[in-house]
Amino acid sequence: MRHLLLLIRASHFPPTLAVTAIATALAASVDAPVRDVVPAVLAGQLSVGWSNDWLDAERDRAVGRTDKPVVQGLPVPVVRAAALLALAACVPLSLRLGAVPGVLHLVAVAAAWAYNARLKSSLASWLPYSLSFGLMPSVVTTTLPGHPAAPLWATLAGALLGLGAHGANVLPDLADDAATGVRGLPHRLGRTGSVLLSGTALLLATTALAVGAGARLGLPALAAAALVFGAGLAAGRSPGSRAPFLAVLAVAALDVGLLVSQGTALA
Repeated sequence: MRHLLLLIRASHFPPTLAVTAIATALAASVDAPVRDVVPAVLAGQLSVGWSNDWLDAERDRAVGRTDKPVVQGLPVPVVRAAALLALAACVPLSLRLGAVPGVLHLVAVAAAWAYNARLKSSLASWLPYSLSFGLMPSVVTTTLPGHPAAPLWATLAGALLGLGAHGANVLPDLADDAATGVRGLPHRLGRTGSVLLSGTALLLATTALAVGAGARLGLPALAAAALVFGAGLAAGRSPGSRAPFLAVLAVAALDVGLLVSQGTALA
């Protein structure tokens, strides 16, 4: 039972659940087949989470990441087997969506695996996030009759949201990553640069979403995002402050809500 609980944690359960919930909400908003979207996205996200802890096991042990399941005693072969089984399940579950959405989803999952395996330590560390998030609206819309791609503003917003999420995800681990040689884009920019990159990307995502949402909803959302991010920067001048990080997360949540609210405009 302890290993089972550790295995669930090793899947990066909160972000896995969050991405699956976003895909579910998008599917429901455009009357896409939720019953098919959910297992495909969940399997893909589980495979990505487990592959991350599998491939990072030595690095996590080296820096004493006692919050990590593999450091707490979860056998690495168990995590590796879980990642590969989830990936194997993801293929037929994705193709069940249809050829077009299935291939798009598998490309997004492959990009996330490439990040875990190598790209997280390169200047291209942002690319898998932007590609995967940018594809997500079209993964959902192409399940509909005629396989319509998501509009450009939604794809652009997704890609920018992915860039912002990359910076926000890395921020808490910058010191540990640097100690083990991880040198992705946020690490090279440093804490302040990463906050500015993430915040700017998310504000641009809000702008793209505002175009799709129209003046009634989009402009207030853009104003709110700018105020939240500005307040986070102002409150985060002291070393170690989490205010900028929390502001980035708040703007990301606003962007996700705005994207999901535009379901009828996506298809």
